[in-house]
Amino acid sequence: MHIQIVLFDGFDLLDAIAPYEVFNAAAMYSNEDITVKLVSAEGERMVTSGVNHLQIQANGKLDLTSNGIILIPGASGSVHDNGPDSVPVRLRQAAETELGNLLNEAMQKQAILLSTVCGGSLILAMGGLLEGRHAVTHHMGMGLLGATNAIPVNARIVDDGNLVTGGGVTSGLDVALYLVERELGPRIAHAVEQLFEYERRGTVWKAEGNSPKENQEETQAEETSHQSSQTNKTEDFQGEWDTTISTPIGKLSVLINLTNIDGQIIGTAKQGGDIVTLDNLIIEGNQLKWSMKVSKPMRLNLKFNVSINGNNMIGEAKAGMLPASKLVGHRIL
Repeated sequence: MHIQIVLFDGFDLLDAIAPYEVFNAAAMYSNEDITVKLVSAEGERMVTSGVNHLQIQANGKLDLTSNGIILIPGASGSVHDNGPDSVPVRLRQAAETELGNLLNEAMQKQAILLSTVCGGSLILAMGGLLEGRHAVTHHMGMGLLGATNAIPVNARIVDDGNLVTGGGVTSGLDVALYLVERELGPRIAHAVEQLFEYERRGTVWKAEGNSPKENQEETQAEETSHQSSQTNKTEDFQGEWDTTISTPIGKLSVLINLTNIDGQIIGTAKQGGDIVTLDNLIIEGNQLKWSMKVSKPMRLNLKFNVSINGNNMIGEAKAGMLPASKLVGHRIL
């Protein structure tokens, strides 16, 4: 079995090194031929981690011709701003390198089991690779995971077939031990646990078995609240709006068209040649909220919150843990 742990600039040390130790310990207890390598998308090089800029040697290039496990760690950095050393920026930069193309190809290969720790799943999500897939990430990134049309699951580990994802930083131990059990059996996994004096945490979530019953009363209450929040102010928002969204990586021009049909506000947005429908339009007080799928600068489901002052629109667009982007615009029709 061939195991490749991918390093990229800004990666989190514990996300990568904890599984590296688990897999190497498993190799000691197994009669199978197991190789464990630290690799990068670019090939052999020193890779600078996000923890105090500590450098680790990648011994080769990520090889998609080898069957086995590919593990993607998350990033380490600031979570309080959108600067170059912030976690969202480092994850996005990794997704935009050759690594993004290689992971896209890896997802198509049934002989490869792709696994992630912490923010590693967001690298896949930012590349549009987790649409409709069950996954988990660090709790601060679950909103962004959902914004990329993945299906977030609040579990320590999520097993979605050829995709296994883990939650926060320390879940790297749990992910690796679970993969050892899945691929080599529980006896070897148990031997590694005893060696490390560590017991795995949490239940591994799978889309199997009976689904838990939902609380119907809570669901009905949410629907009632949603309906009662609509007001008769749809006329304030009607029209064609020329807006600009200031994202961390540049400004986007979006033409928004809002119409009142039978007391219900509906709308579309045009970005370049793409026209999309505004979903879940709702008026709360003097604010209009909606969600919208965009493909640029990356595939996201953005949530908007705007207010109107005469013919001027101001608000923000948000996607999970990514910093809010300011929206300004004016009515042109």
